[in-house]
Amino acid sequence: MKTTTIKSKQSGLGYLGMLLVGIMLACSGVVLAQVFPTLLEFQAVSKAVHKASLVDSEDEARRVFERAAAIDDIHSIQAKDLDIRKLSGKLKIEFAYEREIHLAGPAWLTLKYEGQSK
Repeated sequence: MKTTTIKSKQSGLGYLGMLLVGIMLACSGVVLAQVFPTLLEFQAVSKAVHKASLVDSEDEARRVFERAAAIDDIHSIQAKDLDIRKLSGKLKIEFAYEREIHLAGPAWLTLKYEGQSK
């Protein structure tokens, strides 16, 4: 009499797989934790540029931006870095800047931000 045994294959995530997924999630979390503050700062810069575009003169716009930058703790860009032009009696302000985040050893993450007034 011949007996046939069916071998069931194990399915799922093993210890090594679970360890690798955990390491990848931890590394992603560390990078995201460093990127998130730069996104908040970009939003603050955009808001400050919008406020500055509502005034009439270039000098006044730079002062408004400097005040907003002091309140919102903006360090990546200064008022002198703004490109301010007057179009049809209204100020148009453009900005661009970079942030670098050190990851490990020689690895850096460079984030480039740019925008303009509405």
